[in-house]
Amino acid sequence: MIRNYLKIAWRNLLKNKLYSFINIFGLAIGLTCFLLITLYVVDELSYDRQFKDAERIYRINSDIKFGGAEQRMAVSSDPFGATLKKDYAEVEQYVRLYSNNSRRFIKKGSEFLVENNCLHADSTLLDVFPLNILEGDSKKVLVEPNTLIISQTAAQKYFGNASALGKTLTIGLQNPVEYKVTAVYEDMPTNAHFQTDMFFPFKNINDYKFDNFLSHNFYTYIKLREGVDYKQFEKKFDVVVDKYILPQAKTFMDIKNMDDFRKGGNYLKYSLTPLLDIHLKSDRIYEISPNSDIQYVYIFSVVALFLLLIACINFMNLSTARSANRAKEVGIRKVMGTQRNSLIMQFMSESVLTSYLAFVISLVITILLIPYFNEIAGKQFTTQSLFQPQYLPFLVLLPLVVGVLAGYYPSFFLSSFRPIEVLKSKLNANFRRSNFRNTLVTFQFVTSLVLVISTFIIYRQLNYIQHKNLGFSKDQILVVTGTSSLRDNNNVFKEEVKKMAGVKNATFAGFLPVANSSRSDNTFSTEAVFNTQNSFNMQAWEIDEDYIPTLNMEVSKGRNFSKAFSTDSSAIILNEQAAKLIGFDDPIGKKLYINNGNPNDVGALTIVGIVKNFHYSSMREAVGPLCFLYGRSAWATAFKINTEEPQNLVKQIEAKWKVFAPEMPFNYHFMNESFDEMYRAEQRIGQISLIFAGLTVLIACLGLFGLITYIAEQRTKEIGVRKVLGASIWSIVRLLSTDFLKLVCLAFVIASPLAYYAMNTWLKDFAFRTDISLWVFVIAGIATLLIALLTVSYQAIKAALMNPVKSLKTE
Repeated sequence: MIRNYLKIAWRNLLKNKLYSFINIFGLAIGLTCFLLITLYVVDELSYDRQFKDAERIYRINSDIKFGGAEQRMAVSSDPFGATLKKDYAEVEQYVRLYSNNSRRFIKKGSEFLVENNCLHADSTLLDVFPLNILEGDSKKVLVEPNTLIISQTAAQKYFGNASALGKTLTIGLQNPVEYKVTAVYEDMPTNAHFQTDMFFPFKNINDYKFDNFLSHNFYTYIKLREGVDYKQFEKKFDVVVDKYILPQAKTFMDIKNMDDFRKGGNYLKYSLTPLLDIHLKSDRIYEISPNSDIQYVYIFSVVALFLLLIACINFMNLSTARSANRAKEVGIRKVMGTQRNSLIMQFMSESVLTSYLAFVISLVITILLIPYFNEIAGKQFTTQSLFQPQYLPFLVLLPLVVGVLAGYYPSFFLSSFRPIEVLKSKLNANFRRSNFRNTLVTFQFVTSLVLVISTFIIYRQLNYIQHKNLGFSKDQILVVTGTSSLRDNNNVFKEEVKKMAGVKNATFAGFLPVANSSRSDNTFSTEAVFNTQNSFNMQAWEIDEDYIPTLNMEVSKGRNFSKAFSTDSSAIILNEQAAKLIGFDDPIGKKLYINNGNPNDVGALTIVGIVKNFHYSSMREAVGPLCFLYGRSAWATAFKINTEEPQNLVKQIEAKWKVFAPEMPFNYHFMNESFDEMYRAEQRIGQISLIFAGLTVLIACLGLFGLITYIAEQRTKEIGVRKVLGASIWSIVRLLSTDFLKLVCLAFVIASPLAYYAMNTWLKDFAFRTDISLWVFVIAGIATLLIALLTVSYQAIKAALMNPVKSLKTE
């Protein structure tokens, strides 16, 4: 019986090639999008789940408001984890990760290679994050100084196919150190929220003052014992603050207790973020690596379902559009004794067969598109990602579910025809008018318009970010990294390059207002004795006298640093937000005080200038207080260039580099590239939204094509009569098109407030954002209406041009 159903279904597909193609093509597009988005969503939700007991691992966060400056940080102080383990039995283990100056120069042969994202970790690393150790003793990792553990990729890179265990790596330019490899671990999976090829022991951190509860620079993870409620455990952090942090704060600040601290409008809070929530639900400053956003997972999931649903709706509309051609078949088969259940099974088999054919095509398209999707989504999917064993049941059942969903309504609709009415051609006007089908078409275009309007607004926000006055110049700034490795020659290198044609200015730029640059904050006070009323935190960047002019920043009051003033070693320049925070009417010449880590070491700084506010972090955040200190952060050097052939200039700079450091790799990037990295997620959302918006409009128009075909077929005789009576072609086109264009207009009315709400919610995440203009909705509505009009007009004009003699002969 099933074989017979499939045979008839196959014949009907071949008989109606155009409609079969439209059905299969629409479903294939929907299924392809669904598969790609499913890969993305599953990968996003899988982050860190590979770690054993991941549900019991948490990261300690710090929330600080001090002197009006607020910070929500993903880091905590170095003794916090050890203190929790010592004082509370609920803590099974802890580990700290430290990434400051995460770059390492590693000697390979006669050259040095730069390794980024190196981390220091406690010897308890594997107790919290059980990496798969391929070589070495897991119980002895990171215990001794001058040892390290490396990934399988790093072992292959430095030692080839030979065993890396027990071998040494020479690391560092100044005073290089031999590090012994004590273990090799399997490469960290791409769906871990931090990545590194090398872990160093804490005993090799030589430039940090430990046991300081007031300095927050460590990623601290704790593993709680089974059954511990982390929300209840968080409440004990207040005890830690009173017992350990308050006494240290009293050594340099006049503070009685934490209530006194809070009365000044300040707070110091610590919290836990579950490991499984970090990638999608954490957006704090100083994240160990860029995170995603759970909102995008929700959005893409809904879009995937809607795309698939729109494709199924098309199948319904096209099937019912051709129902008149199947009506007599149904009538005759019922007269011959066929039960309704058999007819339902017949039509359902056609739907399922169509779905499986579309699915096979969608698999091919998906495999071909995976590399391009990886570029857009920033993923590393392969064909094997799609055909993992746990996905096979899903892949088998998906087309079956889609086929049943798409064929359910047409099957019951077609099988419900009464044979007497069908055979006597008594199908009335209600047959050709269906509120249900109109609702489906409206839903399709509501979805399409929401995506089109949203895409317009996303790109408008990205354009706003690109063209907003940032307070500095990001264009034509070439940044050469690693210049501190030139040691005493870094200033000579800077001046030599500055003399080249096409180079306008140069500055040491360890601190830059873009991604992948250093950050440092410190506590300042308006008085020599610190207290909760006069103290505050702000970013503190070391710059030279060329920094402000090179980046084209504007000094609104006072002056820039200068070599002509020997007193500038104790000078400070504030941004406008910092000047507003301290409240001086005329800040130039006033003093600020900085604590240098010792209660008796308080330095006085003279304010010599105010620089206009500039965006040194994402526009999702308001501009915070920041100051410049006179110094030299020489890890990177920025060059302001003005040339039409930047690559030729880069080659000249590289040649000069090789003169000073022939054994060192030359690394550079352009500052606008680092700026764009800050908004990479938004750019990806924009690209994906644009693609999906186009596909939803395309699929929705396929549905319109099916409906106009249906209407034209049902009104063939009416069209012939109207033409005989003198109706023009355009009046007939208007007659056939008006109802559908009304549906698109209705969809626009429904979609506009939905899109406004969704985009207004999205834009609230930005402290600086574009406005939602009326013209965005108008353009999106007109564009969609024109596309729908073109789709409907083709079939309407075709019907209007039909010879009325043939039309009146049809039965």
